[in-house]
Amino acid sequence: MKEKIFQSKKPVVRFRQFQNSPYAVFRSLKVEVTIGVLSVATLTFATPDTASAQVALTLPQGQEKLYELEEVEVTSSRAPLTLGQSARLVTVLDREAIAAAPAQSVNDLLKFAAGVDVRQRGPIGAQTDISVRGGTNEQITILLNGININDPQTGHNAADFPVDISDIERIEVLEGPAGRVYGTSSLVGAINIVTRKDTQIGADVHVEAGSFGYVSGGGRVNLPSNKLHNQFSSSYTRSDGYSRSQAGALNSDFNTLKLFYQGRYENADLSLLWHAGFSNKNFGSNTFWSAKYDDQFEHTSKIFTAVQAETKGLFHFKPSIYWNRSHDRFELFRGSEAKVPFNYHRTDVFGINLNSYIEWPLGKTAFGAEFRNEDIVSTNLGEPLQKPLTIRGTDRQYSVGLNRSNLSFHLEHNLLLNNFTLSAGVIAVKNTWNEMPFRLYPGIDASWQFSRHFKVYASFNTSLRMPSFTELYYSVGGHQADKYLKPEEMQAYEAGVKYLSGGLRGSVSVYHHHGINMIDWIKDTRQGEDAVWQSVNHTKLNALGVEASLVLYFLHLLPAQHFLHQFSISYSYIDQDKDLEPYLQSQYALEYLKHKLVMQADLQLLRHLSLHISYRYQERKGNYQDLTGAVKPYGSYSLVDARLSWKAKHYQLYFEVNNLFDKIYNDYGNVPQPGRWMMLGANYTF
Repeated sequence: MKEKIFQSKKPVVRFRQFQNSPYAVFRSLKVEVTIGVLSVATLTFATPDTASAQVALTLPQGQEKLYELEEVEVTSSRAPLTLGQSARLVTVLDREAIAAAPAQSVNDLLKFAAGVDVRQRGPIGAQTDISVRGGTNEQITILLNGININDPQTGHNAADFPVDISDIERIEVLEGPAGRVYGTSSLVGAINIVTRKDTQIGADVHVEAGSFGYVSGGGRVNLPSNKLHNQFSSSYTRSDGYSRSQAGALNSDFNTLKLFYQGRYENADLSLLWHAGFSNKNFGSNTFWSAKYDDQFEHTSKIFTAVQAETKGLFHFKPSIYWNRSHDRFELFRGSEAKVPFNYHRTDVFGINLNSYIEWPLGKTAFGAEFRNEDIVSTNLGEPLQKPLTIRGTDRQYSVGLNRSNLSFHLEHNLLLNNFTLSAGVIAVKNTWNEMPFRLYPGIDASWQFSRHFKVYASFNTSLRMPSFTELYYSVGGHQADKYLKPEEMQAYEAGVKYLSGGLRGSVSVYHHHGINMIDWIKDTRQGEDAVWQSVNHTKLNALGVEASLVLYFLHLLPAQHFLHQFSISYSYIDQDKDLEPYLQSQYALEYLKHKLVMQADLQLLRHLSLHISYRYQERKGNYQDLTGAVKPYGSYSLVDARLSWKAKHYQLYFEVNNLFDKIYNDYGNVPQPGRWMMLGANYTF
């Protein structure tokens, strides 16, 4: 850094370090700060204007962005750590990346994380399965502002979020088992969606329209008042869909309504946060669940509520309480219950989390307990109810159901030294399902910054997952479930290196997963048309993976040019040691992305005109049975998405194209994905 030195006989006052980072205090002030070296004599005689002119030094934009990202607190441990302190691999999609991406939903945004597998049966989040590092959609924890919103009925509905992408501040992806942090569902990772918490009065609206009768619109209002803040948002999205049934009817149409409210109160001693959300979705399911029926339909609705608090000071008590309710109606023949009765499910999840941590000279120590109750009433999932319940709006009844509770206690310590971080802990878990006794799941993470730019890290973590209600009891429509399935368990080792300097950020990691009793649905195709899908425990499953990423901030590397702002490339490779026999077909555990490559570039074409281009290459292991009965491998495909944006002070206009080159590909069985999808959009900020 260039410094201007003034001659003086008096001693020079020089600030060298603030906390562990030379920028940490400056970032926390939320104002523009200049850094320089001034002698005491200069400070005596210089006016504010001349001093500023002589020593104003600003960090390059790329470097500023890196520093700001390092200071973000992420949920990789029980006690909050910044991204720079974390000894785990956490991918963060920040607000800037979200705004630039050619994506219309949270599900679409996650496609750009190399370690995440997003498999869609319907576009724009109509029906999406999300997994991490070769796992299944059931094996991750999904959180909203740190609150677990997993759906115990089935992971297929876990991605029904109540928030629009305009509500999101950032998305954190924690890769690898996180049992000691999130308990019984984070077998291979966790995804935390953090909503925006604006501090100024304001509002914004947005509208989009495009191919296949696609229309979307929504808005946000922020109403702060002294220590109390309230935010409201809503959005509506619909499309005619891109395919038709053999009878000629639209069968991939959808419409989605989202409502979200969050509030917060803060004073010197307490922070209080609460939210309430609603998601209502109707979508044509063409051949989603069976290739024999091309006019299936599904309706889902969800309610999300939570209250969180945190005391301030040396001791932080962080209690939270939440309740989520889900409704699901599946129609094998759309709108016609005379042929096959509809499947109805209602799920209620109630939880209390009593987390706490204390800060002391040797770091942060966290301890606490969590109780979570999961209850379902259904027409086909569970054991017979003593008293059937009437299904609202119908003459049907919920005749079966199941209730189970999970109790856990955790202890964790985070040792934070100058260049060294050690996080170690254990969780004790007991579930009432299947009379499961207490089981211990430990974990330890360590990182060492051995030079100014390099950091190495290593970890060992364990976790478990309880079977979903669908895996235990869904025995209709060509499926045969096993209610005696064992919980899945995972052990994982990981090591890697991170690099951070002006204008460049990179990482490389290697990991090994060892899974026991992994749950899957398999089918023996030798049985012909009579073959059924069976839920089973695979005895073991080993996976070896490599991930690498590199981000270049060209405004720092090449400050003379303003055309190329940023370029990133990330790659994920996974190899599992358990392959299927040619006649066996797997729905989940043995279908995974062997290779995934993501490249993105941000270009500034004119002062207000920018272009974002994304490229993805994916090669999936596994196979599926086509409509003729032939078994076909998934193979590989490449996709290009682009977004052209005109940004002014209060408004933005944009044009997006997904699947620019109109590729034909399948993410799931016999469900072809849409071709080229174009849309125009605009948003305005008040």
